[in-house]
Amino acid sequence: MNAQSSRLRSVISRSVLFIFTASTLFSPAQNQQLSEKVQQIKQSSAENKKALAKYTWEEQQTISLKGEVKKVQTFLVKIGPDGQQQKTEINGQPAAQPSGGRLKRHIVEKKKEEFQEYGEQIAALAKQYTAFDPDTFQDAYQKGNVSLQPNPGNDSVNLIIKSFLKPGDTVTLSFNPKQKGLQSFVIDSYLNDPKDAVKINVQFARIPNGPNHVASMLVNGVSKQLTVNIQNSNYQPVS
Repeated sequence: MNAQSSRLRSVISRSVLFIFTASTLFSPAQNQQLSEKVQQIKQSSAENKKALAKYTWEEQQTISLKGEVKKVQTFLVKIGPDGQQQKTEINGQPAAQPSGGRLKRHIVEKKKEEFQEYGEQIAALAKQYTAFDPDTFQDAYQKGNVSLQPNPGNDSVNLIIKSFLKPGDTVTLSFNPKQKGLQSFVIDSYLNDPKDAVKINVQFARIPNGPNHVASMLVNGVSKQLTVNIQNSNYQPVS
């Protein structure tokens, strides 16, 4: 046997081994389980979103820079006819007036505007993920970007979603099939540049005899050390 034939047989052997190994990573039963969980999450999310539109609630938003609280606002929130949140501010913490000369005050105000804009951007990004469009989820599944992660000793299951809303992002989703509700999101994403990392931690809770909802959301703009902490409470049926 010549060297070329030997190399060819080696390549073929490695290819067959790779195909065999890949085929055993997900058995038909595991693929079926993943498919079932995807459909459960899609259905429960769509039903939950519809039910949540029958409530109003309060959202407290706290913006901190390097651990120091800069702004606190409280909003009354409801779902509009277009399915989007409508917010009305009901209580805001007055911002402290900058001291010093005119130039210093101008610089401080400029910085404040920049950080406030950045805080609004990362908060808006986080809400894009928590809105959780079932069609986007289905699309990620069909592209092979969703995998099932075992969670022994727990009623919940974890799904890992790659490139969900942005190329290269990662969403770890925890879902409780018995309660038919999301429990948490852990998200690694970014704004316009992947270097501008945004880490998001979302916890869900259930309204008594009602739908699931985002109870808390911590958004961390890593590069600017700016965090937005959102707490939702006081859910009331729309009269």
